[in-house]
Amino acid sequence: MDPQTTLRSGLPDRYLTPNDVAAMFGVPLETVYQWRKKRTGPPGFRIGKHLRYDPVDVRAYVTERQHAEADAA
Repeated sequence: MDPQTTLRSGLPDRYLTPNDVAAMFGVPLETVYQWRKKRTGPPGFRIGKHLRYDPVDVRAYVTERQHAEADAA
């Protein structure tokens, strides 16, 4: 993850690329694309041909997953 993706108060200062999301979660880039295809990961959106992720949506996804794990335990 490059220095510009440094988290401040838990959120980056810009929209995230698929590479950013892969680095944040420590998963292969292909996993991020599979999540999008299967609609199981954080929601992304297109700006022209470029896929981007809103850091607020990524944080909400993480929170949702944490609650799902807690409820399953």
